[in-house]
Amino acid sequence: MKKSIFFLMILLLSINITNSYAKENVMENGADNFYKSDAVTEQKVKFNSLYDIEIVGNLFLPKQRKEGEKLAAIIVGHPMGAVKEQSANLYATKMAENGFAALAIDLPYWGESGGTPRNSVSPDMYAEAFSAAVDYLGTRDFINREQIGVIGICGSGSFAISAAKIDPRLKAIATVSMYDMGAATRHALHNSLTLEQRKQILKDAAEQRYVEFLGGKRAYTGGTVHQLTENSTPIEREFFEFYRTPRGEVTPKGATPETTTHPTLTSNVKFMNFYPFNDIETISPRPLLFIAGENAHSLEFSEDAYQKAAEPKELLIVKNAGHVDLYDRVPLIPFDRLVQFFKQNLH
Repeated sequence: MKKSIFFLMILLLSINITNSYAKENVMENGADNFYKSDAVTEQKVKFNSLYDIEIVGNLFLPKQRKEGEKLAAIIVGHPMGAVKEQSANLYATKMAENGFAALAIDLPYWGESGGTPRNSVSPDMYAEAFSAAVDYLGTRDFINREQIGVIGICGSGSFAISAAKIDPRLKAIATVSMYDMGAATRHALHNSLTLEQRKQILKDAAEQRYVEFLGGKRAYTGGTVHQLTENSTPIEREFFEFYRTPRGEVTPKGATPETTTHPTLTSNVKFMNFYPFNDIETISPRPLLFIAGENAHSLEFSEDAYQKAAEPKELLIVKNAGHVDLYDRVPLIPFDRLVQFFKQNLH
């Protein structure tokens, strides 16, 4: 009996050491997704979109502000398939530390926001969520409704641009590690998806609609792998380190580890008809700031948007940074430039 207890203790100790090492390893280089600040307050807020889908967000406000002061505000959108607790909260907290009201939202069908089926893809509803956030902020007595901007991270960069094209209330638009979810779905990275492969995806999704219409099991696609193998790609490893480790792992409301980050197969093809950079030049003269890592596999999307956008615009390339690095590696994220951008342009 004593021997069994001894070996059990050794086993538990080895597990703790392993977990501690793993956590240390993924938290290196300044990763701080769950950053908290004593200089800001946080409260959960809820409001409805134009289509009566409930949007849930975390509103961060600076503690030190003058009585009766109307604040400039920034809406922050999370990476595609993520939730507001993954990257968006961090950005919102940092912006609130610098005097802004900052609202990190869950997109419809994800996290705590409404919409069914869960994990659905709907580019129009995603863009609408940003406009609904403007509705909410612009009707608060502590917000200057003429000073509202947006930060879109990863896929939310393309959704924020889509919203800004038709909502002039968004006065300044910044994207970070942006993915054009339309181009990524139609062509994959570096145009690596053939037309035949695209048509097969469409066929598979169409056939799956029959299955689900008849009550069959819902199918999911894409997202982050659940385990690494010797054949895992560098991009798979990059996302795994954030979404499947203590560095950024969150199990959203209504989700399981198996569905987290995975959109439904039947709805994901809606991205095929999503062209966020068409007419991007019409956002001018409102300013655009595109931020991307020099080593980011997604850099092509920020470069494409920058090339198509009209002035004023800026493409900021972050040295020694990859795509996911800019989700949470605080020393690499150019928060100073973001603060400067919004202070200059929200007036």
